[in-house]
Amino acid sequence: METSRRKFVKKILLPAGGMLFFPPFLLKKMNAANEKAKLNYKPKPEMWDDNKITLAWLGHSTVLINFFGKWILTDPVLFERIGLYFLGISFGPTRLTPPALSINEIPKLDIILLSHAHMDHLDIPTLKEITNLYPYQIDIITAYLTQDLINDMKWKSITILDWNESSLISDVKFTAYEVKHFGWRFPWERDRSRGYFKDGRSYNSYLIEYKNKKIFFGGDTAFTDKLNHLNGASNIEIAIMPIGAYNPWKKNHCNPEEALQMAASMNAKYFVPVHTKTFKLGVEPFDEPIEWLLKSIVNYNIKLGLHEIGQTFVVV
Repeated sequence: METSRRKFVKKILLPAGGMLFFPPFLLKKMNAANEKAKLNYKPKPEMWDDNKITLAWLGHSTVLINFFGKWILTDPVLFERIGLYFLGISFGPTRLTPPALSINEIPKLDIILLSHAHMDHLDIPTLKEITNLYPYQIDIITAYLTQDLINDMKWKSITILDWNESSLISDVKFTAYEVKHFGWRFPWERDRSRGYFKDGRSYNSYLIEYKNKKIFFGGDTAFTDKLNHLNGASNIEIAIMPIGAYNPWKKNHCNPEEALQMAASMNAKYFVPVHTKTFKLGVEPFDEPIEWLLKSIVNYNIKLGLHEIGQTFVVV
């Protein structure tokens, strides 16, 4: 009985995953200290042109992309709360900004892209809802040794990409690249940042290529030279880069200046920020990452695509 009780506490009551390993009283205090921000913009994907590249930031690391008629969604997290999912309820931080679109407002997707297993990137309730709405109609790409979290959902296909591997899905090429982050969903799991390269959870960034155009999705990363092989790459239209939760988590997350440096090194034409203004995962002020980005981007040969949740950006 005692062994069963310890297993229950370890697996159910400890909210962990990425930066979610906080006691409940601290989560409540953090969330209560921040008022929910209002959305100033609302995407209208039903009006998007399939002959263009259009995207909208829906919140945190969730970006809806229409890539010349191919609908792609990155790291879908669209419910009120993230964290440990048990008996239909998520235990963890609540959103500070509502999602720009609900699941029912998102067009039927072709592909979902998952960067890694952290609860603020791989949200089981969101993925279950999407697959229940479109059973066996959506392809999904995920990182090495993360598929166990999504195997029981109604996917058209599951593609596992390891670093430097590529796959062609619906004529779109996806290539996974290593970043500087970590992969465990729970602290006791093995992951590659701890040296478990064969049996540890992994973490990806992705280069998306279609019709001779490219979009880079950085997933989650600290400042790193692991992406230097992309330096000078041609036709990267947009670099979607994380810019928040760097204080005090600098070991795992980049700040806006570092994100700009990496994107500019790739010769990306446009910069789109993510991983900020949605959940309280760091101690930096709510508006600081975006304000820092707006101040610094003028020093780089790159244009800003958007800077607020809900905004839509069209490549012209």
